[in-house]
Amino acid sequence: MLSTIGMAQNFGDFSYMSPKKYKIHDIKVESSHNIDHNVVIAVSGLKVGQEITVPGQQIASAINKLWEQDRFSDVQILSETIKGTSIVLIIKVEELERWSGKFKFKPNVSKNELDDIQEALGFYDNQRITQDNLKQVNKVVRGYFIEKGYFKAKAHSWLKADTLVGGYDIMVKLDKGERYKINAINIEGNEALSDGQIKRQMKDTKEKHWWKLFWRSKFITSNYEKDKKKIIAKYVDMSYRDAEIVSDTVYDFDEKTINIDIKINEGNKYYIRSINWVGNTKYRDGQLDTVLGIKPGDEYNQSVLDTRLYMNPSGSDVSSLYMDNGYLFFQINPVEKQVSNDSVDLEFQIYEGKQARIRTISVSGNTKTSDHVIIRDLYTQPGDLFSRDAVIRSQRELSQKGYFNPETLGVNPIPNPEDGTVDIEYVVEESPSDQIELSGGFGAGRIVGTLGVSFNNFALRRLFKGPWNPLPAGDGQKLSIRAQSNGYWFQSYNLSFTEPWLGGKKPQAFSFTAFHSVQSSQPIFQRDGNGNILRDADGKAIRTEDRQYLKISGVSVGLGKRLKWPDDYFQVYHQLSFEKYNVNNYGSVLSFSDGVANNLSYYFNISRNSIDQPLYPRTGAKVSFSFKTSAPYSWFDGVDNYDGLSDEKRFKWLEYNKIKFTTSWFAPLTKDKKLVANARFGVGLLNPWNKSKGVIPFERFYMGGSGLTGYNIGGREIIALRGYDDQIISDQNGDPLIAKYTLEMRYPLSLNPSATIYVLGFAEAGNSWQNYKDFNPLKVKRSAGLGVRIYLPMFGLMGLDYGFGFDPVDSNHGAAPGHNYDILNKGYHGQFHFTIGMNLGEL
Repeated sequence: MLSTIGMAQNFGDFSYMSPKKYKIHDIKVESSHNIDHNVVIAVSGLKVGQEITVPGQQIASAINKLWEQDRFSDVQILSETIKGTSIVLIIKVEELERWSGKFKFKPNVSKNELDDIQEALGFYDNQRITQDNLKQVNKVVRGYFIEKGYFKAKAHSWLKADTLVGGYDIMVKLDKGERYKINAINIEGNEALSDGQIKRQMKDTKEKHWWKLFWRSKFITSNYEKDKKKIIAKYVDMSYRDAEIVSDTVYDFDEKTINIDIKINEGNKYYIRSINWVGNTKYRDGQLDTVLGIKPGDEYNQSVLDTRLYMNPSGSDVSSLYMDNGYLFFQINPVEKQVSNDSVDLEFQIYEGKQARIRTISVSGNTKTSDHVIIRDLYTQPGDLFSRDAVIRSQRELSQKGYFNPETLGVNPIPNPEDGTVDIEYVVEESPSDQIELSGGFGAGRIVGTLGVSFNNFALRRLFKGPWNPLPAGDGQKLSIRAQSNGYWFQSYNLSFTEPWLGGKKPQAFSFTAFHSVQSSQPIFQRDGNGNILRDADGKAIRTEDRQYLKISGVSVGLGKRLKWPDDYFQVYHQLSFEKYNVNNYGSVLSFSDGVANNLSYYFNISRNSIDQPLYPRTGAKVSFSFKTSAPYSWFDGVDNYDGLSDEKRFKWLEYNKIKFTTSWFAPLTKDKKLVANARFGVGLLNPWNKSKGVIPFERFYMGGSGLTGYNIGGREIIALRGYDDQIISDQNGDPLIAKYTLEMRYPLSLNPSATIYVLGFAEAGNSWQNYKDFNPLKVKRSAGLGVRIYLPMFGLMGLDYGFGFDPVDSNHGAAPGHNYDILNKGYHGQFHFTIGMNLGEL
């Protein structure tokens, strides 16, 4: 008869009270599966001929080694025969079952739920399944559905042989129970905060009410625990430093809902009795008190205190005071020296350290943009004193470039305390910045196709020398080529180039632009009835005689510069441009049908741009003032009276001045800075230098619609006003005065630089006027609506809006034909608008 070895109690001939020594004569293996017996023996550590003590440590050790393999459900070592001091052992093992890779739920769960559960468990095919594994399955499945709101979910799992693929399936019997919602949250002990104020802190634990269509009321334990911490955080922010939740209970209200009872002990409201600074030598106590902005007698608000010490968004905190002046190793430790009754004595222990200078600047992650292009725009340079503000400004500058993913920009300061220096590494992630424009628009009754390419990180020096990867890129230059056409009726070609660092030493941007357009109602060459080009006897194409056309050609050069005063957010830009309008028997577009008009102008712009990033700004503002003017030719052309002159002669040289002021402000409305408000305002004024000569028919404003349709002929500016037909707000010949107001609320759905998407709600108003007598910036056309913006790197920003116009429009307005004035005169007219580009339709 077999007897078990190594047990604590007596069994057969073996006893711990009188252990005996034996020599192993043979070792046999018995198993439930086809297993290599030699492997089992080798793992046990037992050998034939080995002397062992029975019962003893060798047998226990062998059993443990086999259990450690995690492949057996049962392990026993028994004696088969004993002859004198010789013993034959049997190792008896039961192998764990292998998992087939399948979960089977009763009832079934969705594929997404199954994928989430499998990912959380981390099991792999052919894994041997233990009872602990099955307990883990029960725990994970139950926890998963509790997080989904099934507060009383239950799960039971077991193994079942899979005869088709082999192995064993994990079967799970699931009882979700009811999806519990919260009937009521009852709060006791609160006085400083009302029930409603406390419940508003519980962002993810909401009571069930019929009017709360967009709030979840399901109970999730993890969210509830987080919300309890938010309640205490709110009390601490209100100076109740001892506030605590004494008890809380969750219990059934009925079969589908629960109640939550919360008992709060608010404690005393604390005040600051005294403030003492220790360790400061750079700044006096009074200077630090001024920056801190907290004085004895104020409420002891931990959130305000932290903001004033470490992280004021405006940069006016004690930490910034030091770290913007090179004190990288600065530390401050607030200590509550004494707390009694409702008062706290604060001591701020300061370690200033040495001022640190920047030793090296490096960049990582840039696969296309050259290092020097990145480093030259940074506000931190080798040899400078370390400044946290300069680091933040440098990050903003990198974000503004548009070459990198603004959500992943990073900075790694590497301090060197030994020599008082710091190395700074900027971490970037390249994102596509080049764009292809392939679009169609509708203007003047015809479809216009546009093809354009914009290389926003171009490298002219690599155009002929290389390398191309896949294009000559990396020097921060901009090259844009664009063409528009709808056949012979309209053609336009545009080329522009910008070098942001002219000469390579200072941030002075040089730009060059050239364009040419032709508009005609006749083809260049004569055609037969089938559209084929007619040719003479020599095979040459026959040109159309006295072809009607409007040709516009122009060239401009500009120079921009970053200013240091009033601060380095300011920029100034100068541009000199010349445009020539050549009209041949072509009416209705300009005020004359034959002749030439010349526009030699100087443009000046001063702007301040402090927005944090261009694609989805959250903070900052952009303010711009521009002045565009020609020479006042009427002051010296010798003409006393222009009344008798034709427009062809009157406007041979355009004479005007044009003033525009625009501003755009961004402010986050939530702590995560996702919900953002954007307020914009713009006004434009076109004036003559000589009133008797009159306002030129060029450079005027046309308001209404998306801003996408129509042609930019004669310098006209097409300004969007959603909710109305295109250009219908203005006179059909344009207006010299305009004002526009916009308020948008934006929320992102995706901030991935490869596909940035955000939704918006807007309210805007605007109008344009013929003269100053009628000018009234409060008499405007109003609209509101919803929209979505999608940014794709290759195509830029695209949008779709639905605008609802509230005010009627005069029937003698509108530059484009086909407007439905009957509807517009009644007001309340809604329509969709498609837009392309970030600044399309803006002043």
